[in-house]
Amino acid sequence: MPNSSSRQHADHGTSIGEQPPIPEPSYAERARTLVHIGRIGSLSTLSQKRPGWPFGSVMPYGLDPLGRPSFLISTMAMHTQNILGDSRVSLLVTDPDASGDALGTARVTLMGTAARVPEEALTQVRNLYLARHENAKHWVDFKDFDFYRMEVVDLYYVGGFGVMGWVPADEYTRAEADPLADTASEIIRHMNADHADALVILARNFAGVEAEEARMTSVDRLGFHLRLKVGVRMHAARIAFTREVKNAQETRTVLIDMVQHAKQGV
Repeated sequence: MPNSSSRQHADHGTSIGEQPPIPEPSYAERARTLVHIGRIGSLSTLSQKRPGWPFGSVMPYGLDPLGRPSFLISTMAMHTQNILGDSRVSLLVTDPDASGDALGTARVTLMGTAARVPEEALTQVRNLYLARHENAKHWVDFKDFDFYRMEVVDLYYVGGFGVMGWVPADEYTRAEADPLADTASEIIRHMNADHADALVILARNFAGVEAEEARMTSVDRLGFHLRLKVGVRMHAARIAFTREVKNAQETRTVLIDMVQHAKQGV
């Protein structure tokens, strides 16, 4: 994982104790995962009306195998006119499941250039875009609409308080979305709703934290994060799975095993 992250923020959920590093996906993998599960971002272009000023737009996007976002935009739109004048853009993607704690959840800013998709790539980009935005079929063939694709040159990832860093574009394009990306939200919902007591047990036995309450906040192929209530304070803990998982069923099996071992004092 890139070591350019900063720990300059205040303690809004700090880890307890001096625990050894817990394996977790790199920033590049987390960025790919976030862009994969997202569908809509905030596109910033450089205003032609007010030179040098950023212009923000709500922007649905598609995604190709290299993680490059694509946009279906009209020549009449202000952001399209801005792109034609200056191709430099950025796209902010936030966690679609974020609620109530926007600054404590993941987001990524992609920086790059946008241009019309070349003819030889148009079919692939079109199919991938419509797979994510089916309603676009009603205007995809309008004459004033074109597909534009973003070539990513740099990224900045924020995973929550104190978790942040730049991600080289080549690391991003080589990375893959986490295998739990499409099921993580349901795993988290299920664990918090039906197995809150098990999370407290896991926190005690695998993180060494005696918490009154525990909530899962994220999960990936290597482990999961918990938000823990200890007295009047909130803390965070990362717990590694006993083995890497590839799908929701494997995740369930590993969590059951870990809880059973914890109850047995193993």
